[in-house]
Amino acid sequence: MKREEVRNRIKEIGIIPAIRVDSAEHALFAAEAVYQGGIPIVEISLTVPGATDVISRLVQQNPQLVVGAGSVWNAKMARTCLDAGAQFLTSDGLHLTVVEFAAKNAIVVFPGALTPTEVVTAWESGCDFVKVVPCAHIGGEGYMRSLHKMFPHIPLIAAGGVSQQTASQYILAGAAALGIGGELIPAGAIQRSQPDRIRELARRFVGLVKSARQGKAPQREGTYIG
Repeated sequence: MKREEVRNRIKEIGIIPAIRVDSAEHALFAAEAVYQGGIPIVEISLTVPGATDVISRLVQQNPQLVVGAGSVWNAKMARTCLDAGAQFLTSDGLHLTVVEFAAKNAIVVFPGALTPTEVVTAWESGCDFVKVVPCAHIGGEGYMRSLHKMFPHIPLIAAGGVSQQTASQYILAGAAALGIGGELIPAGAIQRSQPDRIRELARRFVGLVKSARQGKAPQREGTYIG
């Protein structure tokens, strides 16, 4: 899948499941569950044991799944991920060498940023999106709304603490997509091998994004799935 296709798929779906688990087997389990729940995108953190092997297996087994690498901090790590088949690169910090590598190799990249200066620096370096992280701890959707007003031309991804209760608000505030980890892939669902629980959460988040993009206010009651 080419860079533009990956970028468009992320914009279309609007959700990037961040998989940070304790084994390769759990990562594969989580990726399959979110895919079956209607999210054909996964981010495999390099903190997962055997992460690049997981990326390679997912790419080979499911061509419809957009597979990316998270926690990519330098060009060497980026090269390893690209060789494994990763279709996008991301991190929770602003690592310009990774952005430069991605630009040279025509691969989607979205570095982490927090302040307005970091957001502008990231965008001007040539990335595809800017991931604002950790959103929930520095003003939440209100902060996202402010950044979107300042930089309406920059596609922002809200990440870090996005939940069922706030997902719609982030989209309404101007986020192009959401990065979601434990709220979509609960540790308990992994430990107890509960794919149905993850699938239902995936469907719920897809619905929340879709409704928000249609301009519908999020429901305040009966929305939580634990």
